[in-house]
Amino acid sequence: MDILVSIITGVLLVIGALGIIVPILPGSILIIIALLLWAIVIGGPIGWIVFLIGLVLCGAGMTSSALLTGTRLKARQIPNRSILIGAVVGVIGAFVIPVVGLIVGFIVGLFGSELYRLKDPKLAWEASLVAVKSVGIGMLIEFSCAGLAITAWIIGVFRYF
Repeated sequence: MDILVSIITGVLLVIGALGIIVPILPGSILIIIALLLWAIVIGGPIGWIVFLIGLVLCGAGMTSSALLTGTRLKARQIPNRSILIGAVVGVIGAFVIPVVGLIVGFIVGLFGSELYRLKDPKLAWEASLVAVKSVGIGMLIEFSCAGLAITAWIIGVFRYF
């Protein structure tokens, strides 16, 4: 049972890590849930220490990503609506253009929303670049923290077995 739960947890952790990059999938929340499942089944100090480390790291990643992205977007007065439109068009793009559709769709949707809002292509492009960089840096931070949480789980698995 412990081995099966560890395998399932590993699969969920990979899906969670991919979910940080591809917003269609759940990200850090899935990682936290997977680590909690593993801690409940495995039990003992190893399971719960790994869960707490993962919880803190994923929580820090989500929080810093949201704060950093939100702060930079507010400084440039880029509304959340533009990010949401970019995300929706990005998801559509993921199905229309294989591999790069998510990124291309996000940029196109974001630029279109900013062009509608600002009425100036140059200003819209500059705002879009700031937003893309902000979201990208936020994703990188969250992904790094999730990677550290997954590393803690891998160490925990080796210690347990």
